[in-house]
Amino acid sequence: MIFTAHVNIMPLKELLDPQGKAVNESLHSLGIQAIQNVRIGKHITLFIEAETKEAAHTIADEATKKMLYNAVMESYTITVE
Repeated sequence: MIFTAHVNIMPLKELLDPQGKAVNESLHSLGIQAIQNVRIGKHITLFIEAETKEAAHTIADEATKKMLYNAVMESYTITVE
């Protein structure tokens, strides 16, 4: 069976997000003052062939830990459909 895994990777809250800061400042310069903070991350979609949803999650988790994110600077969540 083919499962779709959505991996969302975000910079750790403790770390500065230079891209998010630049977008936040640009929004303010456009007159959009209500937005107080922007964090920018990555969304990765994986199509996984596995026997079960749990097996697909395990595969996505392994791929994320080995290649897709930096444990020192980022956190991640995985949702499997």
